[in-house]
Amino acid sequence: MELNGVKIGFAVTGSHCTVREVLNQIPRLIESGAEVYPVMSYSVDSIDTRFGKSSEWKELLKEATGHDIIKTIVDAEPIGPNVLFDIMVVAPCTGNTIAKLVNGITDTPVLMAVKAHLRNQRPVVMGISTNDGLGINAKNIGLLLNMKNIYMVPFGQDNPQVKANSLVANMSLVAEAIKSALKGKQLQPVIIQY
Repeated sequence: MELNGVKIGFAVTGSHCTVREVLNQIPRLIESGAEVYPVMSYSVDSIDTRFGKSSEWKELLKEATGHDIIKTIVDAEPIGPNVLFDIMVVAPCTGNTIAKLVNGITDTPVLMAVKAHLRNQRPVVMGISTNDGLGINAKNIGLLLNMKNIYMVPFGQDNPQVKANSLVANMSLVAEAIKSALKGKQLQPVIIQY
């Protein structure tokens, strides 16, 4: 029960190939004593892909957490003033979300949730999953690594021979990254080898 009583806002964005792997981490958090509140991007809320249907993801999230999904900007805004969470997780976190966050853009429920949470100077754990992490988004990841209250799930190149710029967090380390971030520490090593 290492996370006993910890309230976690858990935001899922549209790296659809990684969603199932991420959702498998939520029961681990709950078994550790955490209360998990789901937040969903517009993409995951509305797009069916070969990796799964949006209705399936919504059903899994609601069933696993027992909470309604925050899926609008209006619903996400009270996270800040009401100090709803001890920590937030964004996993998978797309390159699009990363780029918008470092540039202060708030046009999705996930970005509003993170912005609202950060106003309370509380930790956010990012589990990146992007095909351009070593390309156009490399600078944005570098900026995230230097942002106050932002912590990363350790990540690496998931398929360097086929997708040389792709970076993906090791989602099995989400719980460990949360525990470390709650202590104000980045889980090490940040860059791992798959």
